[in-house]
Amino acid sequence: MWKCSVCGYLHEGKEAPEKCPKCGVPKEKFSALSEEDAKKVYDSDRTNEIHMEIIELAMKIKDLAKEGIDINLDPPCVALFKQAQDEAWVIKQRSKAEIAGHVGKGKW
Repeated sequence: MWKCSVCGYLHEGKEAPEKCPKCGVPKEKFSALSEEDAKKVYDSDRTNEIHMEIIELAMKIKDLAKEGIDINLDPPCVALFKQAQDEAWVIKQRSKAEIAGHVGKGKW
């Protein structure tokens, strides 16, 4: 696996590409990742996808809760929808923070 030193693009292959598909710099700007760093990238791929799905589901919960709040059937019902909305925000933020942590550790 190869990493562009300019934009961070990752390339799979025995050699770096002739030019970066993202920023266009030449092959010389790529460096080979160590076996350990490449393994981190591969191992984290699925967990990052799971975090993205959790974020998407949390946003759906937030939207549904808002709809329930807008219907305003009765105070206990609205209170539960507000709680669900708040909890969905926390879930979303935790997953976003975890993804950011992965990126900071080279696991993206």
